[in-house]
Amino acid sequence: MQPAAPVITVSELNRLARLALERTLPQLWVAGEVSNFTRAASGHWYFTLKDAQAAVRCAMYRNRNQLLDWTPAEGMRVEVRAQPTLYEPRGEFQLMVESMRRAGLGALYEAFLRLKEKLAREGLFDPARKRPLPRYPRAIGLVTSPQAAALRDVLTTLARRWPAARVILYPTPVQGEGAATQIAAALALAGARAECEVLLLVRGGGSLEDLWAYNEEVVARAIAASPIPVVSGIGHETDFTIADFVADARAPTPTGAAQLATPDAAELRQHLAHLARRLNMDVERRLNTLGQRLDGLARRLRHPAERLAEQRRHLKQLAARLGLAQGGRLAQLRQRLQHARTRLRAAAPRLTPQRMRLEHLRLGLARALAMGLARRRERLETLAAHLNHLDPHAVLARGFSLVRHADGRIVRTAAELALGETVRMTFAQGEAEGEIRRLLTPLEDRAARS
Repeated sequence: MQPAAPVITVSELNRLARLALERTLPQLWVAGEVSNFTRAASGHWYFTLKDAQAAVRCAMYRNRNQLLDWTPAEGMRVEVRAQPTLYEPRGEFQLMVESMRRAGLGALYEAFLRLKEKLAREGLFDPARKRPLPRYPRAIGLVTSPQAAALRDVLTTLARRWPAARVILYPTPVQGEGAATQIAAALALAGARAECEVLLLVRGGGSLEDLWAYNEEVVARAIAASPIPVVSGIGHETDFTIADFVADARAPTPTGAAQLATPDAAELRQHLAHLARRLNMDVERRLNTLGQRLDGLARRLRHPAERLAEQRRHLKQLAARLGLAQGGRLAQLRQRLQHARTRLRAAAPRLTPQRMRLEHLRLGLARALAMGLARRRERLETLAAHLNHLDPHAVLARGFSLVRHADGRIVRTAAELALGETVRMTFAQGEAEGEIRRLLTPLEDRAARS
């Protein structure tokens, strides 16, 4: 009898089916038409993706759909990157959508992202390389098609805001085959001719395919190489192209580009009128101030003869005061000088007793020095005599000699000598060498001396 097969619950069955699906089928791209689209209160999207033969339920969570800058609509053809799975509570097969793109635009969008990343690495989008726009341009260049719907709006805006500027059109196709190359050529022509101070690269809105010429690398590099600042105004506000990232400034629309590149003449007129009013007020205030100062100077102005007479009177007064001051000062100085003389006489020292005392001290000092020198001379002679007694050369002068071994040691007894040894003898004057031939005993030595 075979053992009974294990029994599992529906929940376990659905879980096993989900795991089998997710392990067997990886994430993949699926194309279809959107149907039954619903946005839940949680922000999640739920819809059906279908074609002519089949349909599948799809779910796209809020943290994924908020990355899109557009919302799918009923009947729209899309491509989704999704994980096939099973919704366990109802056992329904569904796609868990990770990302979504409009059908047919996936390859273009991927090419857009690749080129954007490449140019960003090269630094073409770096804000540091973007140049400021001229504040009051005298000539503005338009790089667009003469048939473009945006051209009239741009010209109208420029005429209204800044009619002083000259507008130069550099015609070029804005879409279709070869448009990118011709746009780049028009940018290069404008830079070579150097007729304008700013370039407006504009065209109206359209699909991604219509705007694709502005996503081409040749256009991006032409904008980067342009010696003239470039303002892009391509499509609508939500449209972004590679040209927008490379341009020195980006406007959301062609009209916005015209506004961005020009000052508002009406605002400037108002500002100039305000400045003129302020200037008139400042000039009037300054004239009034100078007029008051002139009136004050006029009141202070007198005839030169009157001023000279006043100066003479003042000079005489100063001379009189100077004479009085000098007389009083001289008398004061004479009195101080007399007082100083009196004090000097009273303080003068008596020099005669001091001279006598100084002479007595000088004589005593001379006697003390003579006696001291005599004592020291006598002491020195005594020490010299003692030193002469100890001088070995004095002993040698009395007929003695100094005997040394060959190595310089002094010979003190005959016992230190050996037969045949060479010795060195030092006399009072000169030296000599000798050889020991015979050593005498003490008796022989005394007999030889006697």
